Amino acid sequence: MASFRAMLSSGLVLALVLTTFPAEARFGKSSSSSNSQQGESKVHDATAVGEDSDDDGSDDSSSSSGGSDQVSSDVTVSDVSAMVDLFSFIFTVGNHRTPLATEFASDGQVHGQRHAASMSFRTGIQGGPMNDDSGSNVDFFLGLEGYRFGVDGMLTGLALDADDGSSGTDSISLLEAHLTWALVVQPRARLRIEAGLSSASAPEASWVGFSMAASGEACLLGPLDFEARMQITPFPYRQFDASAALALHLGGLVLRGGYRGLVLDDAGLLDGVAHRDVLGGPFAGLGLTF
Repeated sequence: MASFRAMLSSGLVLALVLTTFPAEARFGKSSSSSNSQQGESKVHDATAVGEDSDDDGSDDSSSSSGGSDQVSSDVTVSDVSAMVDLFSFIFTVGNHRTPLATEFASDGQVHGQRHAASMSFRTGIQGGPMNDDSGSNVDFFLGLEGYRFGVDGMLTGLALDADDGSSGTDSISLLEAHLTWALVVQPRARLRIEAGLSSASAPEASWVGFSMAASGEACLLGPLDFEARMQITPFPYRQFDASAALALHLGGLVLRGGYRGLVLDDAGLLDGVAHRDVLGGPFAGLGLTF
């Protein structure tokens, strides 16, 4: 466990160190559109990640206005009851419950072992600012894992202030699809290695490359876990992605927050000049694990 903790800690340190490097020209964008503006100071308003819709209230009002008070009351009670049942289900199921005692089902299989469950499904969304609000990122992830083997996917959307002095925004999309294998499977810890493909869609080019990663989770106290992940794409473009987070498991619901460092380098594939972005910042999110 000592080497396991050391590797997870090194991922956090490496992610923090990466963000101290000065960013170079925009990844996946030719030099002709940015060289003339390098070195100039620019400040732009933060890019909004998303906006909440206020239409729900009006829809509810219009749908209930045509019925009697009794019908409206029945519908309201039914809706509240369904919502209570949904939240009750989320908070009382899942492999990541606080007790770590072994449970045996009628078929003899072991259940409820925190990080040693025979089958686990996870999904969620997370995001945050990048490089002091000069950019932002949003991740959507999905995974299905057995006792040892599994599949994992993650889609990342980056919105970065344009590097040509304009008030525009550069968008970069990253996609990963991995097969996973757990090296360590314990009720309180899981350590896995991953391999597969990754892709990057930049402002002026797109690439697909080989991807490998290492990830793990470890119980700290009660329902609180420590999570860490490191991912590398060595060619044709270069990507290094490292993150560390704390995750609070409330039944099937997971709340997490941490820090992420990301390096993107097109290795001169676009115009013979290497363009690199070094990004980093805190993130928060929520998900479901069953």
